[in-house]
Amino acid sequence: MSVPAVREAVIESLDHDGRGVAHVEGKVVFIERALPGEKVTFTPYRSKPRYEVADVLRVVEPSAQRVTPPCPHYGVCGGCSMQHLESGAQVAAKQRVMENALWHLGRVRPEILYPAIVGPVWGYRYRARLTVRLVPSKGGVLIGFHERRSSYVAPMEQCPVLPPHVSALVPRLKTLVAGLSAPDRLPQIEIAVGEGITVLVFRHLLPFTAADQALLAAFAQEARVQVWGQLQGPDSARRLFPAEAPGLVYTLPEFGVAMAFRPTDFTQVNMGINRLLMCRAMQLLDPQPGERIADLFCGLGNFSLPIAKLGAHVVGVEGSESLVQRASENAALNGLAERSDFYAANLFETTEDSLAVLGHLDKMLIDPPREGAVAVVKALGACAPQRIVYVSCNPATLARDAAVMIHEKGYRLKGAGIANMFPQTSHVESIALFERG
Repeated sequence: MSVPAVREAVIESLDHDGRGVAHVEGKVVFIERALPGEKVTFTPYRSKPRYEVADVLRVVEPSAQRVTPPCPHYGVCGGCSMQHLESGAQVAAKQRVMENALWHLGRVRPEILYPAIVGPVWGYRYRARLTVRLVPSKGGVLIGFHERRSSYVAPMEQCPVLPPHVSALVPRLKTLVAGLSAPDRLPQIEIAVGEGITVLVFRHLLPFTAADQALLAAFAQEARVQVWGQLQGPDSARRLFPAEAPGLVYTLPEFGVAMAFRPTDFTQVNMGINRLLMCRAMQLLDPQPGERIADLFCGLGNFSLPIAKLGAHVVGVEGSESLVQRASENAALNGLAERSDFYAANLFETTEDSLAVLGHLDKMLIDPPREGAVAVVKALGACAPQRIVYVSCNPATLARDAAVMIHEKGYRLKGAGIANMFPQTSHVESIALFERG
């Protein structure tokens, strides 16, 4: 087997995955853990006719923005790919990723770039799914995220992006799982943190024995967490210990709203940034009493309830029946049932007729998953709202949908900016304002 040649490159920029980009011998080379302006040596692990993907071997001339990653698992764990870049520079890089996507993929530019929404860069992750594996050759139970470019589990002892009290539980969880009757039949532990409550959902493929339940009950009491079990799909998750306990809630204090949720529901992982993003979204949307505003992909009502709280009537649409029910319950709990309606519908099959069924809409907020909302924006007709706020977790699909709205539907991209929802990673969350006229 031939050994890949070691070569040298000067890094020109970062791509959307946080990799350094260089041009060497007529090829584009994407070099992991390399930063703009650096001279590095590298060796490719994937080679195609027009590009290569490589690992950095040595940083010959480091960037002034390079920092020492504080996590001891950096380089093995695949969870945080940008720890080697100073946090402010991470934000600037993500802003460029959004701008580049809008221009190169959509041929659009925002009239205004909004200031980035930023917050704590460690201890922010209030939701996580940790993989569990029994690997006797590596000492027994492993709990953590997957290794880089691998299905193997990184043997974690801590995780600085988790809240400190959750990170401290990782070694104890390994001991707990090792003591269960079937540790090889427990593939995942899901973590959900709310206001003063931490829930651990144990995905188990076999029923827990009486001895297992005793261990789990003791752990719940000692660690001051709720232990849930999930024997089948997400809706099968049930609280085990303690038997009686309050449910998970997160709050949006600026709007006087409290959101109840189940630990397996989709919620934003970064509650601090979610609150700031909510403020930005409401500033741009500017809900007014008497207006009817659609919240598409509304989930459990994260944006819907602030819209209603500000006096508008909100029409929330979501594909999941269970989340629609949760949104309706949250509206009722917050005294907003009379200013809200929620419907279940597949928004990936939206047509102009299905949008018309929602009635007259003064404004719209769209918060789709990574696939974007191309069916929705293609369905925007002559009676579509004059103002649309689009919250995106994928710059590529935002750019694609923005191109439709501007080049085909007559909207202007009034402004756009990023929210650093996932510090230390290359994930880019953004928000954009579109207006007609």
